Amino acid sequence: MATNNRNSKTQFENMKYEIANQLGINLKQGYNGDLTSREAGTIGGNIVKKVFQSYTGNQYPQYDTNNNK
Repeated sequence: MATNNRNSKTQFENMKYEIANQLGINLKQGYNGDLTSREAGTIGGNIVKKVFQSYTGNQYPQYDTNNNK
């Protein structure tokens, strides 16, 4: 069971770095205290979207996040 947990953690780490790269966010191994809250939230939000889509097979609703009101 420990092997499955380690494999899941590795898959999550890979997904996190892949999403950050796609978004143009410089995510590095270890401490990332130089990221803004917006950048960190964007990575986390996209992880949730990807997990939701893979679990349900449905596209997560898209919202305009560039509207800075």
